[in-house]
Amino acid sequence: MGQVAHRHDIINKRKSEESTNEEDLNLNINKKVLQVSEAQAPRYLLYDVNPGEGFNLRRDVYMRIANLVRNLNDHAPWILVLPPWGRLYHWKSRHLEQVRLPWSLFFDLSSLRKFVPVLEFEEFLKLQPKPIIEDVYYLQNYAEGWTEWEEKMDIKECIQNPYILDKETGHWKGWFFGYRDEISGARLTCISVQGHAKILKPFLLKNSTARSVMIDRAEIVLHDQFGDRWYWECRRSMRFSKELRDLADEFRKTYLDSFDEADNTVLDDDWTKMKRKHGEAKGGPYLAVHLRRADFVQVRGQDVPSLKHAAKQLKSLLKKHKLTKVFVATDAPEQEYMELKVYLEDFEVFHYTPPAEVLERFKDGGVAIIDQWICAHARDKHACCHSSQSFLFVANGDEDS
Repeated sequence: MGQVAHRHDIINKRKSEESTNEEDLNLNINKKVLQVSEAQAPRYLLYDVNPGEGFNLRRDVYMRIANLVRNLNDHAPWILVLPPWGRLYHWKSRHLEQVRLPWSLFFDLSSLRKFVPVLEFEEFLKLQPKPIIEDVYYLQNYAEGWTEWEEKMDIKECIQNPYILDKETGHWKGWFFGYRDEISGARLTCISVQGHAKILKPFLLKNSTARSVMIDRAEIVLHDQFGDRWYWECRRSMRFSKELRDLADEFRKTYLDSFDEADNTVLDDDWTKMKRKHGEAKGGPYLAVHLRRADFVQVRGQDVPSLKHAAKQLKSLLKKHKLTKVFVATDAPEQEYMELKVYLEDFEVFHYTPPAEVLERFKDGGVAIIDQWICAHARDKHACCHSSQSFLFVANGDEDS
């Protein structure tokens, strides 16, 4: 009881919108409200993914684990602890300290909490009597592979183990989101698994009594049902932070003559109450394109058009939709972007370049989100094939708006 009361004392002191008071931790499941209370202390689920994965795969894995937490909450109160962002390959601004970044920098936590209870990692640390994650489960594929698909999971020897046993404490040290010196794992278990995220549910409910549990390499489990109601509700809950949306909206107004009212892209504050029919949004009077260059040209050169050919396609699309402005989201070097503008000299070409203070505050991840938000509001959107980032540039415009 004392630990839970202490948890509420800490939470109630926080006045920011990211606070995790009891109201924030309410979970709306099938129109029933589950409240984290002193009668049954909550358990905490943490997760991480393969270090080499990018922003969009991590966003996708969040949806798999959030739906797992939603299912767990049918039986007992669980809170999803959000893994801090950092050290992503495509974040190229090396002069910035881009580790230990909270989710609130990129996403609206109050929106996430309308789907499942979530907590920032730093908040989780403050609530723990000791800086220890009790159970760490490291997921892995089966060493022997598989022939026919079947859902299964087994405790196995570790094929690869990124954790190091501290012989003095008996605890396991690891990356832990950049907090390797501040936290450790009490127990480490490797689990070979193939299946959907829900396969973990009975194991977590029956095989572990730990208050804090971490699932590492969570990308190994699949979506329970890709594209079903819960998939889309979770995705809709992942609204970008208001500050980033405001920055993108200001750019739209200033350079692209794009306004939510005129474009029919006004969002309700609460996504759960928003009702729209597909195709109602008009979009701003501009074309948006996600033009992958940089490493993509080297890896998938056969799928990437030359700048001259890309410009030819853009001209055709601009004329088709009777538009004069195009917004380009690209990782191309400056000289390639200027070359593209020359090919499109009869049209107005725009690209978002963040002011120094915006880049300093929101990092490369925030700038990419601003690009996504601008693209999502275009009259027409086009992107390169075989790119998850390109897929999201198009898909983001098809969700709420």
